[in-house]
Amino acid sequence: MGYSPYYIYILFKKYAKDIVEINTNTIVSSVANFVMNKKINISGLKNGESLEKAYENLGKKRGIINIADIKRLPLVIPAVDITEGKEYIFTNNIPEKENEKYITNIPIGKAIRATSSFPGIFCPCNFKKYNFLDGGALDNIPVLEVKKQGADKVIAINFKSDDVNENSNVMDVVMRTIDIMGNKISENSLQKSNYLLTIPTDGTGLFDVEKLDNCYKYGYKVTMEKIEEIKEILKE
Repeated sequence: MGYSPYYIYILFKKYAKDIVEINTNTIVSSVANFVMNKKINISGLKNGESLEKAYENLGKKRGIINIADIKRLPLVIPAVDITEGKEYIFTNNIPEKENEKYITNIPIGKAIRATSSFPGIFCPCNFKKYNFLDGGALDNIPVLEVKKQGADKVIAINFKSDDVNENSNVMDVVMRTIDIMGNKISENSLQKSNYLLTIPTDGTGLFDVEKLDNCYKYGYKVTMEKIEEIKEILKE
């Protein structure tokens, strides 16, 4: 949409607390119900409306309503319809000879909410006939989709999972389990990338928004350490 990287960082800090503010007891209860084969009540989970509204307002400031209104660069945003168990791609540019799984007429706020609807944390995002969750359920790193948009080199970003130990709580175990599944699903995509940059998170949990500055520094530090390798990849 034309916002600078640093401004994006400032915006993320501004909205992060509201986005992730949720009672973790609800999550633990939902996990327990799942383990005991009981129905899970999703009404107590975060619905994602604050995230949708934030991006909707940011888009309006730049005259952007739908994904298709973005003209600067091709855009790929994956999500999964849990009703069909199928991946969909929100994009402003449908690849040639493809159309079945691509959606261009979705509002920018709704698209971000859908792809950010992390299972167990956010309720599914309803759009028309679809019930969307985070695209990471099927492909967390859509390298192939980026290449379909014309990219000849793809740098994939991965976050190092934290180990579970005697000090870990229930949420740590749940998140570690999801990380393991996500990494397994993404193996094929990672192999298609030209370079993999792995960022350590130093024990940062999903709700540790107070550690945003540290995470920002981790990403910058690792990138600068690997910058010469990245430049060589781009030269090839």
